[in-house]
Amino acid sequence: MTQTPHCIKCQSAITYFDGSLFHCTECFHAWTQEDMDAAENSAKVLDSNGNELFDGDDVTVIKDLKVKGSSMVVKRGTRARGIRLSADDPTHVQAKVDGQTIFILTEFLKK
Repeated sequence: MTQTPHCIKCQSAITYFDGSLFHCTECFHAWTQEDMDAAENSAKVLDSNGNELFDGDDVTVIKDLKVKGSSMVVKRGTRARGIRLSADDPTHVQAKVDGQTIFILTEFLKK
């Protein structure tokens, strides 16, 4: 007996395959193999060089950035330590730079 994958919506392990679709018995979500592949690829947070970022990584800013709502400018080469990934948007990370907590776009970061 093969294992069916966890639900891509609620992560429940109680799923089944009916021949064309995977079904979740808890949230009643149905998905295909293509949906699983797309969900797996979209869940990755990538830096400007294509490296995957994780919570707690240290990154470097690759461009001078003006911080909105502040007179602060984050200079190129500044290290942001212990980033936190945003659950809402994979293109934003929360980082602490010079004692300030700010959100930075991942396209301006490198690992």
